[in-house]
Amino acid sequence: MPRRERRAGLPAILLACFATVVFVFLMLPLLVVFPISVSSAAYLQFPPPGFSWQWFQRYFNDPDWIDATIRSFKVAAVCTVLAMTLGVPLSFLLVRSRRRGIWILDRLAAAPIIVPTIILSISIYSIFVRLQLIGEWYGVAIAHTVLALPFVVILVGAGLRGFDESQEQAAIGLGASWPVAVWRITLPQLRPSLISAGFLAFISSFDELVVAMFLSGASMTLPKKMFDNIMMEIDPTIAAVSVTQILLVALCLGLTALFGKGALATTMSR
Repeated sequence: MPRRERRAGLPAILLACFATVVFVFLMLPLLVVFPISVSSAAYLQFPPPGFSWQWFQRYFNDPDWIDATIRSFKVAAVCTVLAMTLGVPLSFLLVRSRRRGIWILDRLAAAPIIVPTIILSISIYSIFVRLQLIGEWYGVAIAHTVLALPFVVILVGAGLRGFDESQEQAAIGLGASWPVAVWRITLPQLRPSLISAGFLAFISSFDELVVAMFLSGASMTLPKKMFDNIMMEIDPTIAAVSVTQILLVALCLGLTALFGKGALATTMSR
């Protein structure tokens, strides 16, 4: 191999090694959490002295844990619907509009990613107190929508920028109205972006803690219940809940990759 090619390949090898080290470092906690979740010990102990499903059974048989889990699913589902309902039209506006100053709206849409979550939580709390939404699960869903909206705008906007707008114009030229052209031509080709945005909005709501700490009150979401459990009583049940949550997030990411690629392949074949 020529010396120049070796030098050119060295940065790629170093980058791969660095990425591998970072990945292993991030995955190391899982090597502790997963064994503890099936531990036979009565307290957090690693390595576990034996194998037992008792902590998963305690989680699934505890009404408080199940209520918090169901409430998190409900909040995340409503958040996803609201974020997609608001984010998709906003993405069309930001990408397609030629008006001056549209960049200001673009920056405002991305603000929840830039502004620290604690500041957003305090601001939302001050507003929701006046609206009497503190302690209501749908109030938490609305607040989570603010955090999830930028992800939808960014992903759908990226899909729109890569979309050939002439296809939409051709459909309009053949007699279709603009809404019909968007529904029949544009959105099917944006399916990978839409699916990814929906799952990401769901995950961002399901795992969110800071906003829930300010707004949930007695109606706790699963992350808030986990936090309170750590503050009051630490036992391997929290590890079982964490494993369940990790598996759910991994499932969502897997479905995103599966359906996103499938939709993209279908679109390309057309």
